Amino acid sequence: MLEARELSLIYGNERNEEYYALRDINFLADRGEMIGMIGPSGSGKSSLLYILSGLKKPTAGTVYYQDHSIEVMSFNDSAAIRRKEYGFIFQRHFLIDYLTVLDNVLVVVNQSQKAWRNTAINLLEILGIADFADQKPHKMSVGQRQKVAIARALVNKPKIIFADEPTASLDHSNARLVMDILASLKGQTTILVTTHDYSILEQADRVIHMWDGRIIKTTLPSSLFDPTKK
Repeated sequence: MLEARELSLIYGNERNEEYYALRDINFLADRGEMIGMIGPSGSGKSSLLYILSGLKKPTAGTVYYQDHSIEVMSFNDSAAIRRKEYGFIFQRHFLIDYLTVLDNVLVVVNQSQKAWRNTAINLLEILGIADFADQKPHKMSVGQRQKVAIARALVNKPKIIFADEPTASLDHSNARLVMDILASLKGQTTILVTTHDYSILEQADRVIHMWDGRIIKTTLPSSLFDPTKK
């Protein structure tokens, strides 16, 4: 479904020194798999997520989506895949302030037919924010706005969801709700979740541990809660 081979991402500074944000990363995600990426700030997990999604280009290496190299796709083709087949949840919600909550959810499909509106409203109901559908995002709390962003990511039923710290602005109960929703999509949607909070990854199929731009190990989520399990 999604594969990366020998990925590296190098940044330079004013003194022409090189800094590896990612180094020699190999990665494979199967269809319908939920994968957690965990590590401290600066470990490279967000950079890896952005490269896998095509939002950032690697310095070296190749990303393949359904056996096609993203790097050789035209700009229009890669943009179409991101729009139609990917869903994104970022740490910042990136909502459009002058649109209603419902229209913010529908912006990724650029459609307003009744069927799409019903799908969007249903997601807002599941997330507990349907009462805000006709209001503007500035009237909502940070956590509620993040829920709108999550509904936006799910409305077009994407094949892959790229979630970068999706629960960072949510309390524990709402974080659990969001992870339950994402987990319910396993089997049909590939889900990649970066986080520094291992407690939200209980339902992942596997967890990738990152440190200093490298994947240092891959474990089952049970090992996060019971160190005796490998």
